[in-house]
Amino acid sequence: MNQTLSITRKELASYFGSPMALIFVGVFLAATLFTFFWVETFFARGIADVRPLFRNMPLLLIFLTAALTMRQWSEEEQSGALEILLTLPVQGWQLVLGKFLAVMALVLLALALTLFLPLTVGILGNLDWGPVFGGYVAAILLAAAYTAIGLFISSRTDNPLVALILTGLAGGLLYLVGTRSVVDFFSGAGDLLRALGAGSRFESIERGVIDLRDLIYYGTITALFLILNMVSLDSKRWSRGQRTLSYRRGVWIAVALVLLNLLALNLWLHPLHGLRLDLTAGRQYSLSQPTRDLLNSLSEPLLIRAYISQRTHPLLAPLTPTIADMLREYEIAGAGQVTAEVVDPISDPDIEAEAVQTYGIRPTPFRESGRYETSVINSYFDILIRYGDQTSIINFQDLIEVEPLRDGGVDVRLRNLEYDLTRAVKKTVFGFQSIDAVLAALDQPAQFTLYLTPNTLPAELAETPAIVRKVAGEIAAPSQGKFLFNEVDPTAPGSPISPQQLFDIYQIQPYAVSLFSPDSYYLHMVLQIGDQAQVVFPSGGLTEADVRGAIESALKRASTGFLKVAGVWSPPETPTQDMFGNMQQPYNTYRTVRQVLAEEYEVREIDLSAGQVPADVDVLVLLAPQNFSDVERFAIDQYLMRGGAVIASAGNYTALVDTFSGGLALAPVSGGIKEMLAHYGVDVADTLVLDPQNEPFPIPITRQVGGFSVQEIQALDYPFFVDVRSDGMSKEHPIVAGLSAVTINWASPLFVDEAKNADRQASTLLSSTSGAWLRASTDITPNTDLYPRYGFPVEGETGSRPLAVVIQGSFESYFTGKDLSTLQGLDANLQFNRIDRSPASARLLVIGSSEFLDDLVFNISSGLGGDRYLNSLQFLQNAVDWAVEDLDLLGIRARGAASRVLPPLEESDQTFWEVLNYILALAALGVIALVWYLRRSNEQPFPLLPASEWK
Repeated sequence: MNQTLSITRKELASYFGSPMALIFVGVFLAATLFTFFWVETFFARGIADVRPLFRNMPLLLIFLTAALTMRQWSEEEQSGALEILLTLPVQGWQLVLGKFLAVMALVLLALALTLFLPLTVGILGNLDWGPVFGGYVAAILLAAAYTAIGLFISSRTDNPLVALILTGLAGGLLYLVGTRSVVDFFSGAGDLLRALGAGSRFESIERGVIDLRDLIYYGTITALFLILNMVSLDSKRWSRGQRTLSYRRGVWIAVALVLLNLLALNLWLHPLHGLRLDLTAGRQYSLSQPTRDLLNSLSEPLLIRAYISQRTHPLLAPLTPTIADMLREYEIAGAGQVTAEVVDPISDPDIEAEAVQTYGIRPTPFRESGRYETSVINSYFDILIRYGDQTSIINFQDLIEVEPLRDGGVDVRLRNLEYDLTRAVKKTVFGFQSIDAVLAALDQPAQFTLYLTPNTLPAELAETPAIVRKVAGEIAAPSQGKFLFNEVDPTAPGSPISPQQLFDIYQIQPYAVSLFSPDSYYLHMVLQIGDQAQVVFPSGGLTEADVRGAIESALKRASTGFLKVAGVWSPPETPTQDMFGNMQQPYNTYRTVRQVLAEEYEVREIDLSAGQVPADVDVLVLLAPQNFSDVERFAIDQYLMRGGAVIASAGNYTALVDTFSGGLALAPVSGGIKEMLAHYGVDVADTLVLDPQNEPFPIPITRQVGGFSVQEIQALDYPFFVDVRSDGMSKEHPIVAGLSAVTINWASPLFVDEAKNADRQASTLLSSTSGAWLRASTDITPNTDLYPRYGFPVEGETGSRPLAVVIQGSFESYFTGKDLSTLQGLDANLQFNRIDRSPASARLLVIGSSEFLDDLVFNISSGLGGDRYLNSLQFLQNAVDWAVEDLDLLGIRARGAASRVLPPLEESDQTFWEVLNYILALAALGVIALVWYLRRSNEQPFPLLPASEWK
């Protein structure tokens, strides 16, 4: 090994003995920095990752390794020094390995000097260091393979220029084999080409997943060409006669056996998917524990089938291996209950007929533009989930996200594959469950207790206890001991629980027999499973169907095996008239919200006019609440008092479109829930928040070009669209975990009453920046002539304002102490059975904007070609998951999705960081060269020979 290191030192001394090494490494650094900042436009992307660093690394490494290896053997042979080396008491493998290590030392030096880039990104934003480590590992492995190829080629020629060209061609060919253009051209051998290509393997490791198959692949190429290099050197000493024939044959047989063994090892490892290490934050390329638990709980076979055409759009083709690997992970985790497969419907008419006729899956037309023509490809890119008689379809639009690039192209990648798959599996599986299955899956029996005072029960409720006993008995009979019924009189002597304990534990209070009667009674139902308890309130009445529905709904809420119900209220969609009196579609709609929630929940339209919310609703979502009567407010209040979860997008203003001018205006909300929220401890102010950190507003601008009018869309800073980034979000609450940004449009500030919420858990989820200010005027039209920076004056005191708050705990009813007989249309039973205090499980989330979930706002946001409005939808999805306590799905969505958005930087700041990276990299290179020169002055030029033989 000492001789090998001596060779390495000698080669390094040769490199640094001339300016060639500095030139090669310097050019590599300059090209890397240029592509990072200018070609890949790092600051324009606005994302804290290093994908731009490694995207062009394979090509840059080809030229670096070709330049470093071209002289290694060819110049030795050209100068005649090769004969001296071959006669030294050094083994051939030591010579080869020494030169290999010398080249790799320079490559490592070049890569180390690029570390200033990820350090810069880490300073500016929240960088995931897993892909950084994976990218450098991939670069080192790829460079090792290129170096081995370059050394072998250099040993076969005495012309360094020829070695340079041939190494570049060989490395380029190895890289191009797995690229999307070559794979698409040879569509029938796509999987084989991706397995052979160095570029496709590089992308696999670069994402932060160290796969043993990729390590063996690069090790195979490196070992093979190093062995060929040794054979090439050894062959220069061979004679061509019969005496060495057997030796030559033995060498080539040994090389062939090594090659076959390496090939067999790669083929054996190819179908194995579990031998890998996921280094990404949150292990986003590995199945989470909630997904594994869901798959382990399956009682029926689950089919996950990806319908993906072999010939598809070039931007979608590279995603296919990742989907196949993930489906394989699901199949392994399913332990025989999951069948996962990828099929091509185009090649199998029976499969295509099933996809179209049975599941309604049809090919999607994709336009593909070539150099001389544009064609349309009809291909499949959908995933089917089937469990029992339930199915779910995930199409390509739900699977991918598209990032526009500065050069006009797009970057297409999978959005969050595990979340999309698990969400669909969960919805499909839960839609197939039954009450019997839920009870059978319980770890502990469900204890259902009726708290009843029969002596003071009103006459009109005399039959109710018998109804409850009957329903409970019918549920308990087939449950095999998983549903237990008990009846308790809390006022009786020796009762296991006292009235005070009922109030302390469940916030249950007795009902008054009549308005003027001193007597009271208990008629309350509680479902207890383990340490989770729910107070059961039948909706509609106390009939057998009402009681059964309330008990089953409570069981569903306590179980993880049922599709949850999201009740949604939004203003009625009223058609409008244009300036000519023609009817047109309403501007203010909330259809996108319903579509998104329907992907995970059963979405139900809620009518509050009856004074109650159905008992099976798990979360109540109020979108721009307005024009409410007290009866409708009573329904919301009593739902919260029952321990429900309420999400209210409840700003004080709603956006309107002027039918004549087409402009936007704000109108105050009438008949909202402002007073009721204030009673709960959240005050929605009448002012509006403006923030210098905002989402731009698309403005059509007409300009003259060559005598013609050209209309284009320009982005105008609009302070009313408050852009909340990670620094304005709660650091601990799961609702905002993984969110990069949320835009709150035309928001009012919220103020939490600390006195009322002293015994509750209150958190501020979203806040504006410290530069925000308040405005009382509802004039939302910017005046850039008077206020060129923001379009509006900066008024009053600036500071951070809460925009969304969440409270959990026991609330007092808004109607406590009020005469309910004045509420016209409210059922007498509802008046009589009013609940004055909620249990501690009640949850309230208030957002100070009525418009941030409006389709009108989404259309405005998408006017600039972006999809930032999806953050608002994800915020609502997270809120609903939290409200129904579906923290597993919430956690999967947030895995690896921590905010990677860079803070906005001025152009001067961007230039500073660019110049700083150039200076640091070149300065470090100069220091290393100086240190090496100073040390080299005291070393022997050729330590393998004695001083008497130096020449």
